[in-house]
Amino acid sequence: MGRVLSRGELAAESARLRAEGKVLVFTNGVFDLLHVGHLRYLRSARELGDALAVGLNADACVRRLKGEKRPILPEDERGELLAGLSCVDYVCLFGEDDPRELIRAVVPRVLVKGGDWPVERILGRDTVEAAGGRVLSLPFVEGRSTTAIVESIVRRYGAGFRE
Repeated sequence: MGRVLSRGELAAESARLRAEGKVLVFTNGVFDLLHVGHLRYLRSARELGDALAVGLNADACVRRLKGEKRPILPEDERGELLAGLSCVDYVCLFGEDDPRELIRAVVPRVLVKGGDWPVERILGRDTVEAAGGRVLSLPFVEGRSTTAIVESIVRRYGAGFRE
């Protein structure tokens, strides 16, 4: 089971793994309402190395990026859910609008994003490639997104949706 680490702890863990010749894979995102697209993506990312670290956008950051109605789940719950996945080794919360500072601190050997991100637009690419690492865009699971799930619930149930 994964662990939720501070930025400093994750940077130290990354350095330890690198010294042991192991590969740390890093990705980041909101991961609001975990769904099968997230799971397939994270499993694919984990297969690229010896450990997977997930940078998780803090709640205030999510509101700035996605609007006042998001996130649906608070950061502590999103972090706990991610850390509970067998494919995730580490989770690190970050409050900046993009992950570049966290990536500079961690310097993973592999940086990945979903297929909706072309490699040339992946933030942190310069840091990882300068350190000899790889940057990849993994296949996107069509139709599987938090936004699509929310829209489906609203279409299907409207204001009458009950737990």
